[in-house]
Amino acid sequence: MFKFVLLFLWHVYLSDVKRLAVPDYLPTEQDILRVRVPTTGIIEYPFDLEQIIFRMVDVGGQRSERRKWIHCFENVTSIMFLVALSEYDQVLVECDNENRMEESKALFRTIITYPWFTNSSVILFLNKKDLLEEKILYSHLADYFPEYDGPPRDPIAAREFILKMFVDLNPDADKIIYSHFTCATDTENIRFVFAAVKDTILQHNLKEYNLV
Repeated sequence: MFKFVLLFLWHVYLSDVKRLAVPDYLPTEQDILRVRVPTTGIIEYPFDLEQIIFRMVDVGGQRSERRKWIHCFENVTSIMFLVALSEYDQVLVECDNENRMEESKALFRTIITYPWFTNSSVILFLNKKDLLEEKILYSHLADYFPEYDGPPRDPIAAREFILKMFVDLNPDADKIIYSHFTCATDTENIRFVFAAVKDTILQHNLKEYNLV
């Protein structure tokens, strides 16, 4: 795990060492987008998306954070669940013999089956598709998920397999899992995805109130 993180950081920043080292360095948009700060507690972000006000509540996904929020929500409009596609071969910080993606699957199953979220739409973000495309060339998915029988080094087949693993956790045949493959550092991709998310949420609300 740590080897990959180091390689990734070098891959991203090695060509920019001189730029980053100058005394008057200012981060670019991409530099800012690549910064990751773990979420602790519950943080609310209200924002205006095409004249519609959304309140996004960000919660920590680490085990130590979940007990702070897992019982705090009832009748939320939508659940946005984020999965890192590149974590199929990584282990938890809290437990170095447990696979991160297996942990994400377990949490996803728990959330979508909670009675508090029965009427909430579920939107699944499969993020870091760019890292998956790089990593899948040398770290084989079947080594970590033996049930994968698709072609090796094929990022499209790999991400579709991962999507199916999560969708298959849904016990309610009538409940749709809306999914999007994303790259958080690709602003055009995120803009497109959030437009789709807005439409999903609005359509869900209209159905809830029998307006469509």
